[in-house]
Amino acid sequence: MPTDTDPSLAKATRLQAAALHRQARRLLKASATPWLNELLAVRMAERLDWIKLDVQAVLQWQALHGGGHAALKGRYPAARHVWVEDEAYQRAQAQLKPSRWQPWKAPQAQVVRAHELQPGQAQLVWANQLIHAHPHPRQLLAQWHAALAVDGFVLFSGLGPDSFKELRAVYAAQGWGPVTPQWVDLHDIGDMLIETGFAEPVMDQERISLTWGDADALWRDLALVGGNLHADRFGGLRTPRWRRRWQDAVNALRGPDGRLTMTLEFVCGHAIKAAPKLRVADETRVSVDQLRDQLRLTKR
Repeated sequence: MPTDTDPSLAKATRLQAAALHRQARRLLKASATPWLNELLAVRMAERLDWIKLDVQAVLQWQALHGGGHAALKGRYPAARHVWVEDEAYQRAQAQLKPSRWQPWKAPQAQVVRAHELQPGQAQLVWANQLIHAHPHPRQLLAQWHAALAVDGFVLFSGLGPDSFKELRAVYAAQGWGPVTPQWVDLHDIGDMLIETGFAEPVMDQERISLTWGDADALWRDLALVGGNLHADRFGGLRTPRWRRRWQDAVNALRGPDGRLTMTLEFVCGHAIKAAPKLRVADETRVSVDQLRDQLRLTKR
């Protein structure tokens, strides 16, 4: 899988696309949405109160991994809900299939692949915890823009650069190399929204402190969030001895309450698809006779 088509963005984030693809396939095989994504989806849904728009169709991008379906159904019960799933298409269909005890019930949502979407078919695109881990974010934003009707809006979230900064400090102190990519700053995402045709982008962020009782619980949850996607990460296999060293090192992150503490920068953004602007020619040719006629009309 290639790196991002924008070399400056690939260099800035240091994401390795091949590792990103492997992680996506692994995470999408999980039997349930990660608890952290469900938590963040609830926080993201609070921002729907800012939008006063009659939503008739909702596109949930990678709904199985991102979560938020219950919140969206509660907010827009009469809307048509569509899950956009490529890697997890079959599993999404199986999950939404009515039970054999209630075969008459309609599925809660339709499942489609991204290439099957019709232009301008939705008033809302929802994408939780996706954009920071996508190898082609501009391409993704362009897909969202195309799928929206005029005046429709996108609401999305991702991880900001301060996420897991404590863990990065541990790795730097131990000489273990980078552990996370340099996630795109929210201002850069705002610029990409404008570049892909969106209007009135609003970006906000909040820092959330997460705590764990022990190093093993932290390790398991980091695996649920994803893997090390940095292009310069350690290339070999870690040993059980290194795992014990890792546990000792992260124990230094314990706060006054004795729990391991980690920062998560939660970045949210929304923007609208405005009506297309009329193109104005770079050069207009007017004859001298036309100018004289206009001048005579002005003097009357």
